[in-house]
Amino acid sequence: MSATPINSLLTAKPSFAKRVESKVFWLLRLSTYFVLACAATIFIDIGVKGGGVIFKTEAPFINVAFLTESPETLNVFDYQGEKQRMGDKDFRKFRTAHEAEMKDVKVETFVYSAGGIFPNIVGTVLLVTGSITIALILGVLSAIYLSEYATDGPFIRFLRLSIVNLAGVPSIVFGLFGFGLFVISMKFGVSLLAGWLTLAVMVLPIIITASEEALKSVPKGYREGSLALGATKFQAITTNVLPYALPGILTSSVLSIARVAGETAPIMFTAAFVMRDELPWQVDKWTDFFFQGVMALPYHIYVVASKIPQNEYTRDVQYGTAFVFLFTVAAIAMTAVILRQKLRKKYKW
Repeated sequence: MSATPINSLLTAKPSFAKRVESKVFWLLRLSTYFVLACAATIFIDIGVKGGGVIFKTEAPFINVAFLTESPETLNVFDYQGEKQRMGDKDFRKFRTAHEAEMKDVKVETFVYSAGGIFPNIVGTVLLVTGSITIALILGVLSAIYLSEYATDGPFIRFLRLSIVNLAGVPSIVFGLFGFGLFVISMKFGVSLLAGWLTLAVMVLPIIITASEEALKSVPKGYREGSLALGATKFQAITTNVLPYALPGILTSSVLSIARVAGETAPIMFTAAFVMRDELPWQVDKWTDFFFQGVMALPYHIYVVASKIPQNEYTRDVQYGTAFVFLFTVAAIAMTAVILRQKLRKKYKW
């Protein structure tokens, strides 16, 4: 029996399975590039149009009013042959000063097309930081119990399955749940506290699952070494297990930040107002801070884009708000990423 020549092996046609594998590879590759191209198109569009609202070509180069003022109604009118555009506050002063000339002037009004979005930025930051803090505390405690204390059995398996299933529940369901429990039953009203608890419950499944996996990834020798030296199980967990699991736990927090910040339905039912000039800390008693409703960037985008008549003046508000929203979420997430990197360098095994 003669051996097959090497040249014929090198020039042989690929098998059917190899050809199929090559086509699947290119299909996956093109799908990935398509998704990246779509995402890049969206971000570039928001960056160019929204950046044009925030950044200016003249000093001070930043639209400070947009970032520091509250939303206002835009008043557009012709005065002495020139088209004027003023927010409510400036328009009232102008009309008082020129009362005689303004009697026969026709004024067009456009809701939320003037002023800025400062209360929305404050509300978004408060909602994200508060809900993530609550979710991390409850999620890590639950993960410690499931990973370190719970005995594997039918109930624990059912509990883990329930947690995984909760991660796929639509956000509108969590919004209705928070509205029924926190806003109505517990009488928190439309407030920061109701929004925090609702958003925290929504991201708990993600944090619990990721935190449990992070705790399990820590070598058993760390636990056994602590126990051999006389430490209690709780001491072993807090000193030799939890610190090394923190980078993985913070990974879940980054994912949770993105989801919490972008959800409109839960905060619409529990925490957000369409319009509110007062900030949460402008109260008589400090305890009232937790029971104040806020404005929020995702809800503001929803209202401006779908609930008011569209016109040439709302475009800048929409893109400017979206740009600031993406920047705010990225800044909060980047803080968590930097903290995670520092912890990874500090705790290695």
